[in-house]
Amino acid sequence: MLNKLRGSLVFILGYMLSPLSWWNDLFFNLPIAYFIGYVFSLFRTDLFLPFSIAGYWLSNVAGFLLMQFGATDVLSQSKRNFKKDLLIGLISSTVYTVIILLLVQFGLLETPFLTD
Repeated sequence: MLNKLRGSLVFILGYMLSPLSWWNDLFFNLPIAYFIGYVFSLFRTDLFLPFSIAGYWLSNVAGFLLMQFGATDVLSQSKRNFKKDLLIGLISSTVYTVIILLLVQFGLLETPFLTD
């Protein structure tokens, strides 16, 4: 029972960080990304944007991974393989990121803030 409760809480936290919730960016991902960018900009100011982007991506990946780990705790009766779960989560998050980048590259998703 404790495993299922922990899994549920981890899943909910992951959902709040994942891009599956429409409101997550405003309350979670952008503040996390800004903080990471700010910390690195203390060393060099031109590091703010790249590390903000990296922080945003990492917070979304963390959301997917937490959702996967939480769901595994709730639904699985057997012991899980942490390395396998981590690898699957990283691959699926990377595929998601590549798909979004391709959609932007081919003009299927508009990004008005990136245009001249």
